[in-house]
Amino acid sequence: MSPEITPKFTPEITPSLAELEAQERRLVFRSFTHDDAWALGSLLVELARERQAPVAIDIHRSGQQLFHAALPGSAPDNDAWIARKRRVVERYGASSYLVGSRHRAKGTTFEESSRLDPDTYAAHGGSFPLHVEGAGVIGAVTVSGLPQLEDHRFVVEALTQFLEDTEGAGGAGGRG
Repeated sequence: MSPEITPKFTPEITPSLAELEAQERRLVFRSFTHDDAWALGSLLVELARERQAPVAIDIHRSGQQLFHAALPGSAPDNDAWIARKRRVVERYGASSYLVGSRHRAKGTTFEESSRLDPDTYAAHGGSFPLHVEGAGVIGAVTVSGLPQLEDHRFVVEALTQFLEDTEGAGGAGGRG
């Protein structure tokens, strides 16, 4: 990890399944519009630039790409990882890191037990469901470029900040 990247978390502490599941229950939107995708994507870009994080960022809703950015240091391979991680969220309705963690907790790997093509699906951290109250999972926000736990925590941090900011401003964002 580059010394310029200063995340607000301790990377070596792996979250429990309960913590990961609690994140998903907490990070729920009231609605999610094209403008929300732009604002959330812009926040992710701002945070990544502050840390000089070499990431690609993607937001999809209902099969449509609403936001994409590739920051300095990212590569075309990051887009392939984004697609593979996003497909896990779309299939399982849970974050790509949680899906992989559930398999690891059972003493296996996603690749071994899912029997899904690893060129199409990757249960590695960095893709998080866009869950809307009353509608369920409608899309995913995905980051690729850091180690998987850091990708996951980066997305969670941005979602937390975004939902707190929109809730505090009386916007359409989540419940915090």
